[in-house]
Amino acid sequence: TKEPTDIDIDKLINKIKQTSNKPKAIIGIGGGSTLDTAKAVSVMINNSGRTSKYQGWDIPKTNGVFKIGIPTISGTGSESSRTCVLINNISKMKLGINSNFSVYDIVILDPVLIKTVPKKQYFYTAMDTFFHSFESLKGRHRNLISDAYSDQAISLIDQIFSEGDFKSIENRKKLMVASYLGGLAIAGSYVGVLHPISAGISTILKTPHCYTNCIVMKKMRDFYPNELKIFRKYLKNSKIIIPNIDFSIFDEKKLKEIYLATIVHSKPLMNALGNDYRKKLNFNYFKEILINY
Repeated sequence: TKEPTDIDIDKLINKIKQTSNKPKAIIGIGGGSTLDTAKAVSVMINNSGRTSKYQGWDIPKTNGVFKIGIPTISGTGSESSRTCVLINNISKMKLGINSNFSVYDIVILDPVLIKTVPKKQYFYTAMDTFFHSFESLKGRHRNLISDAYSDQAISLIDQIFSEGDFKSIENRKKLMVASYLGGLAIAGSYVGVLHPISAGISTILKTPHCYTNCIVMKKMRDFYPNELKIFRKYLKNSKIIIPNIDFSIFDEKKLKEIYLATIVHSKPLMNALGNDYRKKLNFNYFKEILINY
């Protein structure tokens, strides 16, 4: 019902530890938040202390419990990525347990499971694959392997949303593969400008991740102009309208909160903008993007 937090994982771990038998396997079946929760639980069963202690890069020292991922909605790439994103209860920021130990041991991709996803949600989540794949390709940390995954994921997304029924059985198969490949792409690279801004907004305003991505994408003319044209084509072909958020109604304090929740994501912003990302994405420019773009 909401984005998972580090405290949610701590509660689940405490519940598990009160039982007599340690689980032999963890199965995550659901969307990105559920899959991330299952990955985090798997890691934390075998690593001591609070979950918040492991939010960062390559902190866990021990592999998690054997885990199986079964997505029932596709696009986030959680089924194949090396992170589990959780809202930190103290900082209120979205931070991941970024580790090879977070990766699922087995993934089951069944297109029947995403048949009943509502069209808007299907579109929002599918676009996450498109977004983080092209962000990887536009960054400074790109490499041949991530590029190959990103290129193929983008090609599949284009096939799905350029014409016809984007929820046909063939297109559902393609989306599941695109999502999987997109998750692998960002496992070896980073996202760019879009995802940190989206994370900042969704953290402060409590808006869903993939919907917020689409809101932010509409404002990315300075960073990803060609991809924005393609995104608009997908919207038109799919007859999808993205409800806007009127950022002009928020006072300076609230906008500053969103900015701080964005700028904390240094690695993807450095990937996209370089070491001087704070100068390039300063608060006044950030406000201009949210309110006037």
